[in-house]
Amino acid sequence: MDPVRNPFAPGAGQRPPELAGRDKEVDAFEIVLERVARGRPERSLVLTGLRGVGKTVLLGELRSMALRQGWGTGKIEARPDADLRRPLSAALHRAIRDLAVRHRAPDRVDAVLGVLKAFALRSAPDGAKLRDRWQPGIDVPVKNGRADSGDIEIDLVELFTEVAELAADVGTGVALLIDEMQDLRPDDVSALCAACHELSQLRAPLVVVGAGLPHLPAVLSASKSYSERLFTYARIGQLDRADADFALLAPAQREDAGFDGEALESLYERSGGYPYFVQAYGKAAWDAAPTSPIGAADVAMAAPEADAELAVGFFGSRFERATPAEREYLRAMAELTDGHDEPVVTSSIAEHLARRASSLSPARDSLLKKGLVFSAQRGQIAFTVPHFGRYLLTHT
Repeated sequence: MDPVRNPFAPGAGQRPPELAGRDKEVDAFEIVLERVARGRPERSLVLTGLRGVGKTVLLGELRSMALRQGWGTGKIEARPDADLRRPLSAALHRAIRDLAVRHRAPDRVDAVLGVLKAFALRSAPDGAKLRDRWQPGIDVPVKNGRADSGDIEIDLVELFTEVAELAADVGTGVALLIDEMQDLRPDDVSALCAACHELSQLRAPLVVVGAGLPHLPAVLSASKSYSERLFTYARIGQLDRADADFALLAPAQREDAGFDGEALESLYERSGGYPYFVQAYGKAAWDAAPTSPIGAADVAMAAPEADAELAVGFFGSRFERATPAEREYLRAMAELTDGHDEPVVTSSIAEHLARRASSLSPARDSLLKKGLVFSAQRGQIAFTVPHFGRYLLTHT
């Protein structure tokens, strides 16, 4: 079949041709947009799930929805041990520019930009020379006295309030989207929760939409006890059989092609319903098939190519980041679960390796920081990447 017309697109954060199985989350966010715009109280949203389930794609879809409603939007990707002020300033600068198109008072917009610039410039350490200071690229005078105390919690509340009031002037809102939210520093997580709490009490039209690994709720709860009531949590998992089939059939039908029932069954068995894998195996099967409909034999022929591509680009790139001690730890996890996506009791890893648990703590902590594993609950550990255990048993 013509590879140029291949509709399937495996890629990091790349929207698939059919966003299947996410209607519930999309519909819920549509209600949030309407309620917030009308001054109704509504909680911010947190999406959690393993790698490859489409959290980043869903964030992009929610952002597009907000833009279509005339909202200001900004998106950041959190990084471990990185300061929040710089990326947040850039994201809110974008959101304010979205709002400025509809605002009739340029001076009012400039005033909020001045507050944002003051907030951004606090990222420079005290006493830093002028040439070493980061410049946020906001071409208005600094407006001191708001959001520039240096205390991130106080500053974030004041900044969010200013931006939300600007959105209220034009009858819309602001959506701040944060990917890899679990990587925020503890002080920044605490400040973000406090700001969301304050805004919800004021019914201000600003919502935060965060996405992260399954342990993100625990990170938020450890920061502020009320975070459990502050956010609406949505667990994003693999697609069921019907949605996985639809993700394959709908794009193919638009290209006057299709899959037979045995091919769909084989593809679901290989992909496990994980959206990234659905796209990867679907793309390979399309390229391998001589004609439509694509059959089980085509899937079997294409599977090794898809497996090899995943082994290098999806699994291998992560495995290469691990040290020898960390790889030993990961391999033990895979052996104890027989390659399945299940949590492992940490004490059993030490027993399996005939080592003291304390001697394995550095490897475990480093793997947690690298985002290769997460703590499913106290005393347990699990892979953040689906099918990673299977990869470790077959490729390492």
